[in-house]
This record gives sequence, structure tokens and C-alpha cells, in this order.
Amino acid sequence: MTRENLLGGPPETLLPANPEASAALAAASDPAEVAARFPGYCAAWAQLAQRAMAAGDPVAAYAFARTGYHRGLDQLRRAGWHGYGPVPWEHEPNQGFLRALHMLAVAAAAIGEDDEAIRCQQFLADSSPAAVTALES
Repeated sequence: MTRENLLGGPPETLLPANPEASAALAAASDPAEVAARFPGYCAAWAQLAQRAMAAGDPVAAYAFARTGYHRGLDQLRRAGWHGYGPVPWEHEPNQGFLRALHMLAVAAAAIGEDDEAIRCQQFLADSSPAAVTALES
């Protein structure tokens, strides 16, 4: 869903879809298989981070989330993003990056990286208020 920004701010950044990676993740029992096959697919890294946090391993969660976050930043830049502006949750291909960013905030807080956690939480809120609502509920 794209909307015209009537205030003249930066346009929304919409990442390209990756149907093959998405289908592989939906079918896989282990997101590590998908991350190995599609290393740029942020959703796989975000799932690995979620799984590591659920297993009580915030350091591994941090590493997985940071990988997904950096892969996503590269993709955002290739899509025309200049370091700010909306990355809408409503556009499904953006969700992997936003999930990785959220998990980076969660894992950073868990290991005492408070400045990083706050920075990531703010980045998520600035990018997509809808993502905050969806991921923190």
C-alpha cells in the first residue's frame, strides 16, 4: 500500500519481493537452511533471531538480527532509501527487515546494549509505526 506524502517528506521505500525465498521460508522447518540459501533474505535472519531469543541465547539472537538488519540496509539503499523516511510494514517484503530491526532492539536490550536498543526502537518507530504495533503486541 503506497500513499502520497502530502507534506513533501521522503517517499516510502518498498523492498522488492523475493517469492522464492518467501516460499522456502514458509516450507522450511529450519530458517537456517533458508538463510544459507538466500543470505540476503532478512525474514530468515529475523526468524533465527526470534528462535535464539526463545531458546535463551540473546548473543546468538543479536548476531542473527544484526545480520538481517545489515542485509536489509543494503537492500533499502538499493531501493532508493537515503537513511530516513518511511519503510511501511504494510508492504510485505519490508517486514523481514523490520522484524530484524525489532529483534536487534530486543537482543541488544537483553545483553545490556541499552544505547543500541534505544536507537533501534527509535529507528523502527520512525520507519513504521504500524510495525511497532504489530511486533510489540
